[in-house]
Amino acid sequence: MPWLILILAGCFEVGWAVGLKYTEGFTRLFPSLWTISSMIVSLGLLGLAMKSLPLGTAYAVWVGVGAVGTVILGAVLFQEPVNAIRLISVLLILAGLIGLKLGAAG
Repeated sequence: MPWLILILAGCFEVGWAVGLKYTEGFTRLFPSLWTISSMIVSLGLLGLAMKSLPLGTAYAVWVGVGAVGTVILGAVLFQEPVNAIRLISVLLILAGLIGLKLGAAG
């Protein structure tokens, strides 16, 4: 269950990272409220996951999920570049996340 909570926390991290783009410097009310709410939920879920997961693993996975999700949504929503270097980099992050999960089991 802590891993599911951690992945969900990472998804909310993606929500607030993407939300920042829509806030236009926190000048738009509803995107700003969504972004702030996502920040609170993301950190709250991260804290819950850290009750039973190692600090370094939990934080790295949270950041990694957020980074991968943000890169994907950046490409989909904002037409950010998708090229071989970026795809390989995202795959390396995913490989690191899998390694951290496998290493935490031992």
